[in-house]
Amino acid sequence: MKEFLLEIYTEEMPAAHIKAGLAQLEEGLKRELTAREVEWAELRTYGTNRRLVVFAQLAPAQREREELIIGPPRKVAFDEQGKPTPTLLGFARAKNIPLKELEVVQTPKGEYVGTSKKIKGSPTHQILEEILPILITSLSFPKMMRWGNNRLRFSRPIHHILCLYGGRLIKFQVSGVASAKFTCGHKIQAPQKFSPKDWDEYRRQLRQQAVVVDPGERRKMIEKQMTTRLSSLEAEVYPDEELLEKWVYDVEYPYVFLGKFPEKYLKLPLDVLSTAMKEGQSLFAVVKKRKQLPYFLGLADTRSDRRGLIKAGNERVLQARLEDALFFWNQDLKTSLEERKRDLSRIIFQETLGTYEDKAKRLASIISYLAKKLELTQEKKDLVLAAELAKVDLLTEMVREFPSLQGKIGGLYARQEGYPWPVWKAIYEHYLPQSWEDPLPSTLNGCLLSLTDKIDSIVGVIGLGVDISGSKDPFGLRREAQGVCKIILDRKLNFSLRRLVKKVIKTYENRLTLAPEVLEEKCLDFFRNRLEYIFSRQGYRYDLIKAALGPGVDNVYYSWRRVAALDNLKETTRFIQLTLLAKRVKNILGDIPEYRLNPDIFLAKEEKELYSSFLIIKENISPLLRKGDFLRAYRMVLSLQSPINNFFDRVLVMVEDKRIRRNRLALLQQLKALFEDLADFSQIVIEGEKR
Repeated sequence: MKEFLLEIYTEEMPAAHIKAGLAQLEEGLKRELTAREVEWAELRTYGTNRRLVVFAQLAPAQREREELIIGPPRKVAFDEQGKPTPTLLGFARAKNIPLKELEVVQTPKGEYVGTSKKIKGSPTHQILEEILPILITSLSFPKMMRWGNNRLRFSRPIHHILCLYGGRLIKFQVSGVASAKFTCGHKIQAPQKFSPKDWDEYRRQLRQQAVVVDPGERRKMIEKQMTTRLSSLEAEVYPDEELLEKWVYDVEYPYVFLGKFPEKYLKLPLDVLSTAMKEGQSLFAVVKKRKQLPYFLGLADTRSDRRGLIKAGNERVLQARLEDALFFWNQDLKTSLEERKRDLSRIIFQETLGTYEDKAKRLASIISYLAKKLELTQEKKDLVLAAELAKVDLLTEMVREFPSLQGKIGGLYARQEGYPWPVWKAIYEHYLPQSWEDPLPSTLNGCLLSLTDKIDSIVGVIGLGVDISGSKDPFGLRREAQGVCKIILDRKLNFSLRRLVKKVIKTYENRLTLAPEVLEEKCLDFFRNRLEYIFSRQGYRYDLIKAALGPGVDNVYYSWRRVAALDNLKETTRFIQLTLLAKRVKNILGDIPEYRLNPDIFLAKEEKELYSSFLIIKENISPLLRKGDFLRAYRMVLSLQSPINNFFDRVLVMVEDKRIRRNRLALLQQLKALFEDLADFSQIVIEGEKR
């Protein structure tokens, strides 16, 4: 194996661009090397705000491969005495293959004469020269730019490209930038060029020139410096993983400094202070026992700040921002949320779907319905009030300045005005969760308000005929649907999703484009797709997920209980056998019409016993299905295995007597309906079963 080193040196890139570029470089290089049969022992990526780096151990050449060289058909290659014909001799001469190496080869087209020849693999350096320009120019970023007369679109302008394999320069060009054997250190601190011989020297010289190329190492440096700066205060940073990740990729050599601001700004809530620090200057708030201190932590791309100029500059800018925030806070509190509510009619939610006043009315109606279905009589008043006020903070100066505070600032203003805790807390948290990793609102009221807000948007947008497919999801509806499902599953909410969708459709009156029946099914299909994704993330088998969702997704929580029950029983012999029987019943019935069952004309003892067992099981599992106790229901229905087997072994279903035949088919139809209430067993894959 030989060392491979690639560094793309650019102008400063945002953190999201660095991560996207590194992921594509790793995936693309692995794909191209695999396709060309070049082995690697390790392949890692590193990055800073100015460089994308790949290091790997690569084999010196492609693996040798055998190539089958096919000549003329056997009938043409030999005469009647089995001697080579002029055709075969000509083939051997043209390919420079001795006759003794040729043999009869069986091909899909019949018998031919040919031989296997070992093909030596191309050297890895040639393959790299071929694939690297294509790979680099194919990288895509959230936002692309062009510079000068260059036709290449990239994250930021490329200054130079270092590329070595086994210490040797790999020569290629990317839009006028030729690969080279040199790179340089920190742009400001140590911009000198140097030519490393290998990976260890590359990292060592970069470190000497104020560049730490490993993001993991930079993160440890940042965290250590944070702890050191705050040790005398016995404080800690207000946690923000997103900001910490940004810090890691914003610098090449991290220097953490501690700054201060006037205590008068501590009257602002922690959410406002931390947001003002983060959004303007990427600063961390400092807290002690969850209370803001008049300090912050900042990050510079330098070794030190001996004269304190960086700290002083950040303090000056932050004070101006906090002064604005304090002004907005005081101004906003002069007008109550109830007074502001009237102006929601001035803000458009969506051109066809109406204003935020319309949305607030819908939210109040939907959440009132939910409260009734979930028997939350005591909570209903608070839920409706929270729904009416949830979007009012869109009219505040604070949200205009800091849009990420939507919801939170409304909750804080409601708390300041003396609204009950269940009301202001629900408003504060109702945008959660915004991703699968996000926590849920901490209260049931917050969860229900979030669910209501999200499903109102889902139904409205789909109702306008917007197609959500592939990568197209301009309104983020997949994220919203995952939020709805996560709330239902985590809170174990038991209600009809179909009826809720019907209710939401009704609140839109005549604003929607799609017919109610069509829209209802589209929404349920949309949620079914999200549940498939969620359950697969939870580790359930795909066939079990399909089976569990077969009866529908009307009750989202019950869908999860169904797949969990199937997963619990999937390896047991009796369950496998019952699954095969359920499939057999379905296959026999096919598409035949529905027949009426008449127990009085049963002839065989086995069909009478099966019907009797069926009635007992159906009566006993009905309450279990209503409670969502699918595990007990599945275990109970397993007792049908023996009477079903006896029926199939000793009773002929397709008898000549039409009346008896149809009656037996009707019995199987009853069984099929029972199975379908439990799961779609036809989706379950049984090992060794012919599909």
